[in-house]
Amino acid sequence: MEIIIGFGIILTFLAMGECVSVLIGHFVPGSVLGMLMLFIALLLKWVKPNRIEKVAHFLTGNMAIFFIPASMGIMDQWGVIKLNWLGWIGVIVVTTICVMAATGYTVQGLSSWGKRKGGEK
Repeated sequence: MEIIIGFGIILTFLAMGECVSVLIGHFVPGSVLGMLMLFIALLLKWVKPNRIEKVAHFLTGNMAIFFIPASMGIMDQWGVIKLNWLGWIGVIVVTTICVMAATGYTVQGLSSWGKRKGGEK
């Protein structure tokens, strides 16, 4: 029963995010808004982490499933992609470097913040 409740909580926040996205003209994807709202609800302790923990572990453990639709879309547009493959490779390399740098800086920042926070006790 707790798995059904966890899925319900996550899907409720996803639906709320989609509604807000429609209201603001799809400026930000609904899934992003929904997960941001869920994050805020977790911070404010409106949602207890143990209510969604099992579902969250299941979803993150099976993320490959969520890439299948994107992969099919890429294969469907292969004719367009192969005309500009060099540009696509360039974009992929640049964005990969940007993501790696952003992730590294985020981890370093959170690590130093955690050390400072731990030293205050």
